[in-house]
Amino acid sequence: MKNVPIRSIKGNTKNPRQLEKKKFEKLVKSLKEFPEMLEKRPLIVADGVILGGNMRYKAALELGFKEVPIIDASEWTEEQRNQ
Repeated sequence: MKNVPIRSIKGNTKNPRQLEKKKFEKLVKSLKEFPEMLEKRPLIVADGVILGGNMRYKAALELGFKEVPIIDASEWTEEQRNQ
């Protein structure tokens, strides 16, 4: 796990999951009150694209985070990335 500038990664356009507005607002509030949560649930990123954690990424962007913790999955195969 490592911290990277939030602007160095981007959301996955193929992300099938979207949160309802209320649930997203709850996530933003949770992350604002307990930012250390990202250390326990880092974003999964391969080649600069988020494979897991798109909503946490959007919440962190909304809150103005400069850096986020990630697990680099660039060495994963295409099949592993799509699971």
